[in-house]
Amino acid sequence: MYIEEPLKKYLDETASGAPTPGGGSVASLAGALGAALTSMVCNFTVGKEKYKDVEAEVAKILSEAEELRAKLLDLMVEDTQVYSEVSKAYSMPRNTPEEKEARTQAIQKALRIAMQAPLETAFCCYKIMKLNEPLLDIGNQNLISDVGVAVLLAESALRSAILNVEINLSYIKDEEFCNNTRENLKTIVNESSDIKLKIYDKVKEVIGAKL
Repeated sequence: MYIEEPLKKYLDETASGAPTPGGGSVASLAGALGAALTSMVCNFTVGKEKYKDVEAEVAKILSEAEELRAKLLDLMVEDTQVYSEVSKAYSMPRNTPEEKEARTQAIQKALRIAMQAPLETAFCCYKIMKLNEPLLDIGNQNLISDVGVAVLLAESALRSAILNVEINLSYIKDEEFCNNTRENLKTIVNESSDIKLKIYDKVKEVIGAKL
């Protein structure tokens, strides 16, 4: 679903009145694009005589970027699939106290499941940003602007994914679970901002950007 289909179909369905794809799936797609650009920079570096000394390191980055790209594409689809479970839970009958309790439990379970895809997306995007840090210096300098775009996409996707985590957490009643989830995300949110600014400023300096 979606991965082997035309991009236009995905965009049309995102733009439509259908409940999916939504923001979580789109965040994963944006992260996958960031990973793809990371791989592109690596592929223009590996095999070049000028970058022979860093070839092994860049090849390792390439391998990791490709794994993340595949994972994010899977998450793009997974996010659309788990939504149906949330929708199903909210549609359960609530005519008796027993039905209301069963419905509440089902909703809480579905919400936890639904937040896993954007949660994983956020951590994948953080890893993409970390992969681009060394590429700033050892990657093919003709593609340094692509390093910048990869990081901007990944950081945006990370924050977008976290918004989708938060919307689910806002309905989850387990306060300890919610606090632990937010605590786990806090470090990558702060560090990703630092990475983005560092790389974006360096790229602008290298290419002589005036804006």
